[in-house]
Amino acid sequence: MDRNQTSSTPRLGKIGIWSMEMRRGDTETTEAATELDELGYGALWVPGAMGGELLSDISGLLAATKTMTVATGILNIWMHEASDVGQWWHALPPEQRERMLLGLGVSHGVMVGEAYKKPLSAMKAYLAKLAEEGLPAEQMCLAALGPKMLELARDQTAGAHPYLVTPEHTAAARQALGDGPILAPEQGVVLEPDLARARDIARPYVKGYGQLANYANNWRRLGFSDEDIANTSDSLVDAVFACGDEQRIAERINAHFDAGADHVCLQVVGANPTAPDLEALREDWRKLAKALI
Repeated sequence: MDRNQTSSTPRLGKIGIWSMEMRRGDTETTEAATELDELGYGALWVPGAMGGELLSDISGLLAATKTMTVATGILNIWMHEASDVGQWWHALPPEQRERMLLGLGVSHGVMVGEAYKKPLSAMKAYLAKLAEEGLPAEQMCLAALGPKMLELARDQTAGAHPYLVTPEHTAAARQALGDGPILAPEQGVVLEPDLARARDIARPYVKGYGQLANYANNWRRLGFSDEDIANTSDSLVDAVFACGDEQRIAERINAHFDAGADHVCLQVVGANPTAPDLEALREDWRKLAKALI
């Protein structure tokens, strides 16, 4: 059953923000969400791989915004019962349901533990349960990297939300999805004109994700060597992060669009990753909105 984008699929616009810091649920987060909406970003993506009160966090962000889509990037299927998701979704006001995109992912074996078995089969089963709960396929997407998960995203949801990928992956994903389904890759960003310093900021993120098999295997498919991954080489950092000034970041985003992306969500990494400064991130979001939207 082909689930191409329809008029009832939430509108993402061209540029969005992906932010772990927006999970805090405090006053500053609410104010930041309102500002992102006013700046013209089409979507706000927040992570949920570690579980927690993701659904209530999403409710707060929907309440703080008027026009932008709020999306999960992603909801971990091992940490949320489909029945709970369905109950939450039906309780949302209709206007908020229309602006909600449920991004789903299978996370990683080292994070989930013994329950992590046959992730593709588990995702198929979870989608079937959500369908029983009445969630529309066009308001879901999958964190798909490999060919089989991309096919599932194409056939049973609105599309795909790949994370830590390159424009080359975007091109391959578009070919797998065909025309119609949403393709919304995440793009890591360091807004810092000193390229060496920018790489130093990005490198710990890339190194950490390189220890997870799903990402390492995807980078191998893209042509990176075991040595690139083990040493977090400059070439790998430069491939999965856009480092530099607004012009360099715009060039990377346009490369995704040229490769077939419909929407690109930016994960802006600040100068001090161990102690993220939301106000500093907001300043970067303002600069990028001025340059990109």
